[in-house]
Order: sequence, then C-alpha cells, then structure tokens
Amino acid sequence: MINEIKVAAARELETLIKVRRHLHRHPELSFKEFETSRFLIAQLKAMEIDKIKQIDRTGILATVEGTSSGKTILLRADMDALPISEQNQTGYESINPGVMHACGHDAHMACLLVATKILNQLKDQWAGTIKVLFQPAEERIPGGAQLMIKNGVLEHAKPSSVIGQHVIPSLPAGKVGFRPGEFMASMDEIYLIVKGKGGHAAMPETTIDPVLIASHIIVASQQLISRNNSPKTPSVLSFGKITGLGATNIIPDEVKIEGTFRTLDETWRFKALTQFTKMVKSIAESMGGTCEVEILNGYPHLHNEKTLTERLKAQAAVYLGKNNVVTPDIWMAAEDFAYYAQLVPSSFYLLGVQNKERGIDSGLHTPTFDLDEKALETGAGLMAWLAVGELNAAFNTF
Repeated sequence: MINEIKVAAARELETLIKVRRHLHRHPELSFKEFETSRFLIAQLKAMEIDKIKQIDRTGILATVEGTSSGKTILLRADMDALPISEQNQTGYESINPGVMHACGHDAHMACLLVATKILNQLKDQWAGTIKVLFQPAEERIPGGAQLMIKNGVLEHAKPSSVIGQHVIPSLPAGKVGFRPGEFMASMDEIYLIVKGKGGHAAMPETTIDPVLIASHIIVASQQLISRNNSPKTPSVLSFGKITGLGATNIIPDEVKIEGTFRTLDETWRFKALTQFTKMVKSIAESMGGTCEVEILNGYPHLHNEKTLTERLKAQAAVYLGKNNVVTPDIWMAAEDFAYYAQLVPSSFYLLGVQNKERGIDSGLHTPTFDLDEKALETGAGLMAWLAVGELNAAFNTF
C-alpha cells in the first residue's frame, strides 16, 4: 500500500497547492472560520465523504470507514489564521486585510483534506474507522480543542489515538520530526496594570512613577526562572507589550504590561504564577504604587505518548527513509492539541517546509512566512500512511 499512497499523494500535488492557496488567500480569525468551514465541507462532499458533521459553528468532523470494524483513530488539523498583515507578494497572498495564515494552518487543512481523499479511495484495503477533525480557534484562548471535546469528538467510537502535524520552517521540506514524551510548553497570558501618580517629569518627587515600578517588576520577575525554578525544567517568562501613554516630560498615572509564561511542568506552572502575582504586587507596594494582575490560563503542556510516537516515527522512516526523520528539540510554543493528549494517547509531529535556496525560511507568526509547497505532498501522503499503519498492525508488510 505504501506505493499506492505515494503515487496518490504525488498525483494530488496540484490539488494540494490549489486548496492551500485558496485557503491562504481567504484566512479567517479564530471562531470566525465560516467561509473556511463551508469550503472544506464542499470539498469533502465532492470526495463522496458522506459522514460529515458540523461541530458547533465552524468545526467539522468527517468519518471514513474501512472494510470491516476495528480500531478508531482521529486525525486533526487546525483552521484559524492570525491578525497579521501579510507582506509577501506571491500572487496568492491574503486578500483579507490584517489577517494571514502565518502559522501554516492552510497547509494543515490541505494536507488533511487530501489525506482523507486518499484514505477514502483505499478504504477497501484497511479495517477500522478514521475520524477527520478540522478544528477552529487554535490560536486564541480558550482554544477550539476544548470545544470540540465538549461536543463529543472523542466519544461515540472513542479513538485509540489522535494524530496531528504542524509545519515548521526550521526543517527542510521533505523531512519530518517526531519527539516522544514532553514536547511543547504550557502557555498562560499575563496582564498587569501598574498604578502610581503621574505628574511633570521635572518634578519626580511629586509623583509615584509607574514607569520605574514597571521596570523593576520586569527585571525582578525573571528571578522566577533563575532562582525559583529548577534549571532542569524549561521555563520562559516574556513580556511583549508595555504601554505608558506618558511623554518625554510627562510621567503617566499607570503602565500596562502584557506577557506570557510557559513551562513543561504543570505543578511548577501554577506555583510560579502564584509566586509571580505575590512578587509584582509587593514590588509595586514597596515603591508606593499598586499592581493589578490578571492571568488567563491557556493551554497545558503537550506530552506525546511515547509508545505511539515511537511507532509513528518508525512508520515515517519506512515511508520517507530514515535520513528524513529527525527528533526535534523541545519547542516552547504552545498548542491546544495538548487537550486531546490529556485524554487519549496522542502524537503531534513536525512537517518541514523550508527551502533556503528559494528564500523560504521565515519564521512562524511573521508577515513573510511561506512554505515550499512540495512539502504538502509529504504531509498528505505521510498522514494517510500513518493512519493506515495505526489501523493495521502489520503495516510493514504493505
């Protein structure tokens, strides 16, 4: 079957590119993927997939059944884009102002769509059930995964495993990465309002300077990582936005700070956030001000079930060759795929999309992100191969 899947994936490359470019030109933000959902449903119906269910407003769950009963697995792709203004001039750049598929979700959807087509065409050669999930809102807390789970995607023939893939521009097209065990970080958003007393910059003694207080908070809070956390536990505390609204000669009344905390240890995660809250409030009060703290708890850290991931990695080596399968490092980005992994043995792997010779190596979440579309053939074919391998224990004989 491996040759049949490879031939099918190569044959569908034109379709993969067409679908991906359509989705790339028409990106939609989290929980607003209405046109994306309609497009995907139309494509599934054209493939003669007859079991299609709308989940909530934009999610899609399709089902493909093999020749006889057996295991059930779930394949997942995310759908939403980011609030980024694209700078690429490719001919298929986003036509929606300020919205861009800068994280590759257009590629994820295209690969899963064509993998579904291949699996449906070959369904007389495998047993079991494959659930195909197009999930909304990965990019925005609380995320779409919890909503999908709440609506029963893991019920009514509970899957024995969940598989997902994500493009990565640091890995050349044609290569993939599987990491068993701890893989991606938790993510919590931090919002601070440091309040003081504004005034003339020439008379600081009449003020309580929230800019100075905020500066101390930003510097001192890094002690959470360097002195309270074990160096064996990856953690990142970063602040990306500071708003003062003063002027060269005006000390403002308040300063707003926004940031994120990430780690791979759930116990330390919540302990750190408690310590952080206590620390920043104490610093502000010691300097005569106050600090309001709001923390939005995001996704848990992502753990790839070891046995499943090792098995998928071995299958990928059969399909692509051992030289094209690597073990990536821990990735401190976050993914709501982690919610599936908390409930069902799951594995989330990386699909290389880099092509330096063509200048395709911009990072995720940047306005110049793009991908080598030849990687779509790898992504669709491999996902179909991994699905069949999970359903048929004797995949090495295909």
